[in-house]
Amino acid sequence: MNQMLRQKTPDARVAEIIKLAVMAVGGQGGGVLTGWIESLARSQGYVAQSTSVAGVAQRTGATIYYVEMIPHSDNQPVFALAPSAGDVDVVIAAEMMEVGRAVMRGFVTPDRTTLIGSTHRQLAVSEKSVPGDGIADAEEVKAAAEIAAQRLILADMDQLAVLQGSVISASLFGALAGSGALPFSREAFEDAIRAGGKGVDPSLKAFAVGFDVAQNGVAAPEPILETDESPVTGSNEQATEWQVLLDRTEALPAPVVAMARAGLGKVVDFQDCTYGATYLDELNAVIGRDSAAQEWELSTTAAKYIANAMAYDDIIKVADLKTRAPRFARIRDEMSVKDGQLVQLTEFFHPRAEEVAGMLPAKLGARAEANPRTMERLERLFGKGRRLRTDTLPAFLMLHILGGLKGYRLRTRRHAVEMAHLQSWLDRSLAPLAEDYALSVELLKCRRLVKGYSDTHARGLTKFDTVMNAADMLKGRKDAAEWIARLREAALQDPEGKALTGAIETVRSFV
Repeated sequence: MNQMLRQKTPDARVAEIIKLAVMAVGGQGGGVLTGWIESLARSQGYVAQSTSVAGVAQRTGATIYYVEMIPHSDNQPVFALAPSAGDVDVVIAAEMMEVGRAVMRGFVTPDRTTLIGSTHRQLAVSEKSVPGDGIADAEEVKAAAEIAAQRLILADMDQLAVLQGSVISASLFGALAGSGALPFSREAFEDAIRAGGKGVDPSLKAFAVGFDVAQNGVAAPEPILETDESPVTGSNEQATEWQVLLDRTEALPAPVVAMARAGLGKVVDFQDCTYGATYLDELNAVIGRDSAAQEWELSTTAAKYIANAMAYDDIIKVADLKTRAPRFARIRDEMSVKDGQLVQLTEFFHPRAEEVAGMLPAKLGARAEANPRTMERLERLFGKGRRLRTDTLPAFLMLHILGGLKGYRLRTRRHAVEMAHLQSWLDRSLAPLAEDYALSVELLKCRRLVKGYSDTHARGLTKFDTVMNAADMLKGRKDAAEWIARLREAALQDPEGKALTGAIETVRSFV
């Protein structure tokens, strides 16, 4: 009998071990959260061990942190180094796709696991690299989590923490406390934050919000109101010019006004108010061929994509965006930089010969592009990737001066090419308008394929031309608009254009 008791004692002891897995992406404070949990356990008389296993690069440094804890006794426990499927009591996921990854790995089970997750998204490389909308469906993940978990606590923990001036690890720690999954008091959790000694007050505020969400259900974060700021700063004369442009938008059809104002702001920010007036002129030319009978769909679409075409990505725009004060403030905020800390910021540039020739005056740039030897020489001089430290004065000044060349931009080769492309696109898109309104709308939307600069821009142009040329093959068919939409979506599926090639072959098979 004594022998049997000695054999059962270790099993009973193992059952007392509490096992937690924290799944976080780089920069979300998974290590801080794990440290708080471990410190909490030890302060309450538990023996605890934490480990971490680095994840794959496609998840931007996703890491699985693992904690095991057990009440202190004379026997020294032997803890596992990593979580096992079906054997985890609490899973904390700092991002929605990490929730899905936890379910897929089998860490979440309906008989025992409390799953705490944040509903916000930090996109994976595979989602960002898709030319179109590659964002995974979070609703499918939520549905799977509801089935897999014994108890599920979901909220936008990141936004809740940010509103309190803290980071997501604090709100997740509060949700863990509010879940009751650990046998410790709220005060013990708060003491663990205080013991950390860094950012205590904001962390405690975010902790309290996370605790309330776990106890009382999801509270929607306070909305962050967007201000209707003018893209014009400077003299009263410039402000007056901007107001005149806004007044012109009031005369547009009501369904078009919101998109036209957004497009106008983008174009004026890109260049100036005179350029904004040109945008409205182009838009009015399309509106003149549209009607309320079609709910102004053509005009609304044109308002968006004409603005995108006019605010193209050139070296001047890139340099301007990289040296704006709000960008540096955003980077410091995202990196949680404290006063007195230095930030080193490195920008990577890889301009092609085409970008350099595009910065030349229009006629000179055209001659350079027509001369293979000149283009080869430009490629040798500028084609190598360059890293510029914009936290240093020389690199910053160089980009700042480039970004200030807006007054010169309209005389460049790149601007001449873009304006010619804009007119050609509008002419081709509106050509079938009298016979097929829907086809004209879909052709206008094809401008979505042209984006970015350098190699990205070149690939987009190739896809754009392929889809626009397909309209000639589909001319006269009742389903031409539907096929252009399918071809456009196929072009957005992968950078290489494999899906588009297959779709084009399908069209050729029946025309």
